[in-house]
Amino acid sequence: METVIAFIIIFGSLVFFHELGHFLFAKKAGIMVREFAIGFGPKILGIQKGETLYTIRILPFGGYVRMAGEDFDTVELQPGYRVGLLLNSNDEVMKIYLSQNISNPDVLFLETESSDLDKELFIEGYDDEGQLVRYAISRKAIIVEKGQETLIAPYDRQFESKPLGGRAMAIFAGPLFNFILAFFIFLAIGLMQGVPAKEPVISDVQSGSPAERAGMEKGDVITAVDGSPVETWTEFSAIIQKNPGVTLQFSVERDGETATLNIVPDTIEQQGQKFGQIGVARPMEKNPLKAVVFGADQTFSWIKEIIRLLGMLVTGKFTIDALSGPVGIYKATEEVAKFGLYNLMHWAAVLSINLGIMNLLPLPALDGGKLLFFLFEAIRGKPVDKQKEGMVHFIGIVFLMVLMLVVTWNDIQRFFF
Repeated sequence: METVIAFIIIFGSLVFFHELGHFLFAKKAGIMVREFAIGFGPKILGIQKGETLYTIRILPFGGYVRMAGEDFDTVELQPGYRVGLLLNSNDEVMKIYLSQNISNPDVLFLETESSDLDKELFIEGYDDEGQLVRYAISRKAIIVEKGQETLIAPYDRQFESKPLGGRAMAIFAGPLFNFILAFFIFLAIGLMQGVPAKEPVISDVQSGSPAERAGMEKGDVITAVDGSPVETWTEFSAIIQKNPGVTLQFSVERDGETATLNIVPDTIEQQGQKFGQIGVARPMEKNPLKAVVFGADQTFSWIKEIIRLLGMLVTGKFTIDALSGPVGIYKATEEVAKFGLYNLMHWAAVLSINLGIMNLLPLPALDGGKLLFFLFEAIRGKPVDKQKEGMVHFIGIVFLMVLMLVVTWNDIQRFFF
């Protein structure tokens, strides 16, 4: 149960902040956001606030922000279509009923002749007396169909009406917020736990560990390993990890004196690779300024590392079996949770960076794919045809769904069979 809660909190937070980036920059650009959704599929919970519907959906595999005009959501009233109109005190249309079963006596019926719900905002047609009439449509008019109410989106509130920079930023903001979230998680770790010191000083020795058996103590300063000088904890740790089961000679400074300790690192196996470990802890410093630097450094380092690993996947050094879907992430979360809160926070930050980078890949249906179309638009001086772009994104969605099924099936076979 603890793993389930941790997984929901972590994955939900990553998706929420990703979609929050899209949402905030879409609003900043003046784009109407019709829905802010966490999850896909059937709706579990929905709350309408202003012009946006906030929903939680049943499949916890992501989320989306639905912007007006982005997915062909505009309504067209064909000539001859009979609608009901509800006017305000200024004789502007406030509601357009597409159903004929309306009991409100204030509703006027009209057989549509022509209309424009995007730019000119009018509707013209014949009333019940056969007169041709024309009404202005309010910018806040609502279309009612089968009990569902939808706010119209004037063209200047639609995604496509905005300058290229505003649209690109609304898309890029999702991954950007994942990187920002990772920075703040690392910052929180630095403030709460402290920032790892650079010096090779032992802050604690694990009971029963190779280090304790060899006589290593808290406060010892490592000056050399096998005669090679050691100046940082990173150098010290790297030597140990690369030499599992190998006797190493440590030069230790203690109370102004130098001692020599022979230690054989234990062999730890992770994901098919063997590492050395002697059971010592790194000292931590609590310094707000260093915590900020630590947060930025960790975020940048993990961005580079994930890009490097992604490059290995593209070049064939990794296979598709190296990828993990929701099942794999859940199992990894279960393992990380065993090592405490700070490890879980670190894992969440790395996942957030991974989500941001994966969304920036130039693949159809992903944010990177949309940004690629914006690049084509900037080069050509005009946007790509919406029908063609929509078809490319649809194919991309199908491809990603198939890939998700394959990865999930691999995860299930790996962990349960």
